[in-house]
Amino acid sequence: MIASAVSLPPGATALDLLRQVLGHFSDALPEQIVPEADLVSLQVDSLTLAEMLFELEDRIGVPMAEPSEKPQTVADILRLIEPHLDLIRARTAD
Repeated sequence: MIASAVSLPPGATALDLLRQVLGHFSDALPEQIVPEADLVSLQVDSLTLAEMLFELEDRIGVPMAEPSEKPQTVADILRLIEPHLDLIRARTAD
């Protein structure tokens, strides 16, 4: 696993991180990446979702909880990221 640099300014949200990562895997504009957005409408298929989740884990530096159901919306992914925000911010502050 290759860790990518996490660059979140103070006060950044899980949505900010997801917009950074999703931008590498989709042509969706940042303003389209909102909690209620359906992943299919953002051009996120099953393979893209798996790659994106691995990238998020690399950026966070710890494994995320395995979702009980396949994420369908941006909000579903945000729920996986949010428990790790303090860790991300602590690393950014160092």
